[in-house]
Amino acid sequence: MKTAAELIDIESRLGAHNYHPLDVVLTRGEGVWVWDVDGNRYMDCLSAYSAVNQGHCHPKILAALTEQAARLPLTSRAFRNDQLPLFYEEICALTNSHKVLPMNSGAEAVETAIKAVRKWGYEVKGVEPDRAEVIVCENGFHGRTIAIVGFSTDPAARTGFGPFAPGFPIIPFGDADALEQAITPNTVAFLVEPIQGEAGVIIPPDGYLRRVREICSRNNVMLVLDEIQTGLGRTGRLFAEEYEGIEADVTLVGKALSGGFYPMSAVLSNTEVLGVLKPGEHGSTFGGNPLACAVGRAALKVLVEDGLIDNAAEQGAYLLDELSRLRTNQMKEVRGRGLMIAIEFFPEAGGARRFSEAFKDAGLLCKETHQHTLRFAPPLVIKRDQVDWMLETIDKVVRAA
Repeated sequence: MKTAAELIDIESRLGAHNYHPLDVVLTRGEGVWVWDVDGNRYMDCLSAYSAVNQGHCHPKILAALTEQAARLPLTSRAFRNDQLPLFYEEICALTNSHKVLPMNSGAEAVETAIKAVRKWGYEVKGVEPDRAEVIVCENGFHGRTIAIVGFSTDPAARTGFGPFAPGFPIIPFGDADALEQAITPNTVAFLVEPIQGEAGVIIPPDGYLRRVREICSRNNVMLVLDEIQTGLGRTGRLFAEEYEGIEADVTLVGKALSGGFYPMSAVLSNTEVLGVLKPGEHGSTFGGNPLACAVGRAALKVLVEDGLIDNAAEQGAYLLDELSRLRTNQMKEVRGRGLMIAIEFFPEAGGARRFSEAFKDAGLLCKETHQHTLRFAPPLVIKRDQVDWMLETIDKVVRAA
């Protein structure tokens, strides 16, 4: 077996350097814990960017995966399979959706939604051909495809990748007045995260989403909520939209939809939007395959039957409250909702990267974002004594760094 140093060297020599991972080589996981090739144990406080909400290697999802993989993994959508309709039925019942379009990655779900609302704009709303606009927000993150990075405001995401497609006016996040002012007769949708994850767990003002919902409804604009990170229990509700009592016209899910076992995403909407897509206009060889659907069905059941959404609310409130009590001259702010929490450091603290490296050495894995912020998003299976260990470790590391 190769050593960690040898594996890191191979990765550095042969892989594209489009990531800057911490130098820990993981080989096994269970629940909130992961182990490296040297046998060291770490608490995973990133959850693969919320893809592992159900915890690593959840036995119920693993059983569904192995059973379906042994029977029939892939058919393509040229034929029907016996798992897709059951996935449709169960996710619609859970999320109050009327139509579902399954894909593989979060970015694919975003691209799918953009195509669907544009086509809805032309065929239903009556927007002139090739004039449809989808309003987006500054500092939003929706993926890495060309269309998506074209409306990113992050220079690292977009510099060097143009030319980009037009049709994406950008407004400040959390500013409902800016949305209202940006809407034109060509506006077909507003695409927004209910909480900006990659930006550093940025929570909009209270009432923002309610006002956004009202503005979109009044102007016949589709509200598209990207809940790929925030959805499926992460914030202590099934969807973050529930905190303001609204329903989006289009909801995007991914990541935890498969509990970390298999790439899977979905566009959740209604017949008015998804009904505009006809055979041959959109698709994916792997989207809606029986293996993904079996895994997705099991992952959703685990969220509900294991009480993970309520646990995220309970443990997240405790964690946020205790973190807010920490007082150091390096921490600028603690913020979050459910088990989606961030610590922002003052610039003089030397950047968040050094803290993530110090946490790794102490047995806790998290990741920096936007230079001065650390995100903490442990699996939703976390227990109170594990939260207490997490708090003790955070306190010790921050005070010593």
